[in-house]
Amino acid sequence: MLCWGLFVRGNAKIDKRVCGMKQYKGKSVFDGIAIGRLYVYGRKNQQVKQERVKDADQETLRFRKAQRRAIGQLAGLYEEAIKTVGAAHAAIFEIHQMMLQDDAYAESVETIICTQNVNAEYAVAVTRDKFAEMFAAMDDDYMKERASDVQDISQRILRILSGGELDEIDFKEPVIVAAEDLSPSETAQMHSSKVLAFVTVHGSVNSHTAILARTMGIPALVGTPVFLDSSLHGKMAVVDGDTGFLYVDPDHETLGKMREKYKTFLAQRELLQTLKGKETITRDGKKVLLCANVGNDKDLDRVLENDGEGIGLFRSEFLYLERDTYPTEEEQLKIYKTVAKTMGEKRVIIRTLDIGADKQAAYFGLPKEENPAMGFRGIRVCLTRPEIFKTQLRALFRASVFGNIAIMYPMITSLKEITRIKELVEEVKQELKKDGLPFGEPKQGIMIETPAAVMISERLAREVDFFSIGTNDLTQYTLAVDRQNERLEDFYDPRHPAVLRMIAQTVESAHREKIWCGICGELGGDPELTKLFLTLGVDELSMPPENILAIRKIIRETNVKEEGEALRKEFL
Repeated sequence: MLCWGLFVRGNAKIDKRVCGMKQYKGKSVFDGIAIGRLYVYGRKNQQVKQERVKDADQETLRFRKAQRRAIGQLAGLYEEAIKTVGAAHAAIFEIHQMMLQDDAYAESVETIICTQNVNAEYAVAVTRDKFAEMFAAMDDDYMKERASDVQDISQRILRILSGGELDEIDFKEPVIVAAEDLSPSETAQMHSSKVLAFVTVHGSVNSHTAILARTMGIPALVGTPVFLDSSLHGKMAVVDGDTGFLYVDPDHETLGKMREKYKTFLAQRELLQTLKGKETITRDGKKVLLCANVGNDKDLDRVLENDGEGIGLFRSEFLYLERDTYPTEEEQLKIYKTVAKTMGEKRVIIRTLDIGADKQAAYFGLPKEENPAMGFRGIRVCLTRPEIFKTQLRALFRASVFGNIAIMYPMITSLKEITRIKELVEEVKQELKKDGLPFGEPKQGIMIETPAAVMISERLAREVDFFSIGTNDLTQYTLAVDRQNERLEDFYDPRHPAVLRMIAQTVESAHREKIWCGICGELGGDPELTKLFLTLGVDELSMPPENILAIRKIIRETNVKEEGEALRKEFL
């Protein structure tokens, strides 16, 4: 440290200014270095007053006109966003159009207008707050972020009702954008050539700002405890995406160090680009498959841009979490078919519905549990609600004729569960034959994410085609540490020898029964453990798409035979 101090009281990080430079610690969502001037972005929120109206029908008509105009604006933004950020991330504007057309949202606004005889602006604001509060109260991080979508579409309608025009977001020069938070519309309208980095006071690693930053390949910090006012506007700043620090008014020495780090970062990034199309193989000839974890079909561009060799984990629950009723077989088939055809011959492993715990959908009617991580979740929901499970299986088997799809079942703890899965799969195949619908024979595997599964992994391996180790839950259950509990962050250690030994045992069991074994949890993209996993014989590593080339570089520089013994001693 140079001329500042950083102190922690409880969960709040407070900076102490000793000289001109100030430092703030946020959560990094993409690494790299950005050096430039701060642009403090302030949202122009509409002030809403409650007013009595004489003609509720006329006011309802006024809302509907604003609704139609907003949908038209979003259609235009979609076309523009395709050109700047690609189809996958332009899709947010399609989602916003659907939200504006949603019956529940419109009915809420119109009911408030008609029953209370109030102006449309007030009815929209009340509906906005009600829906945003509902999403924000959900346990699942992804669904929490939908609160910002509700705010976004409501703000658009309010602006139209007040006679305002679409905000233009443009910068004269490349800047570091600092804001309390950024909506999807705001981030997508910012020209990528003019944004060096994002820094937000609020938001999470699942926010649209974070997703866009990863897509654009620029540093970004969220949850940064910086007080934003006009005095910060235009100040020189540095965002260090590696460490999560924001430096404001950096001194000469710090600025020099960051510039050197930036040069190194650029050189490394250029070097990684040369690895596209190269084989993922160690110096002594061990081949490994590098795949991507994706949250939905909108992430496919990122997989291909980063030369992913397949999808090691496709989280199908987004199909259930983004709606208020069960997706039909045809709706699921459309998504799975798109993914399979987009990836071509590359393998796509689709995890069946993993609802429960921190992922909740109200229409499932799942009971509140004191310890949801140990409760009704994953395969347990599917096996006790076979009608939901079989609908998904039908869609998956039908989609498998369009590409290289494999199916993976989560939270397996016993042979009995696999036996029941096989019975349901056979029922599905017989039904498809009876209906005259074509289907393939996708490989079927399981996630190893409980100590129970590890201990009987050799027996489980005789029943399936592959294993994929979910290290997030495996760590949680092995160490008896709730990974959602912030107070236990210091006790959650995925590199604990017990966790790593369980990984080693699982790989050994898989290979003994001649099936392959991968890792799809967070550790799959951990560069400090890549060489150990090679030593243990892991066949596939699945990770965020942006990590793929960096991990490929490590693998191509490794000699497993020479380094293996030392790595085992160090970690196990």
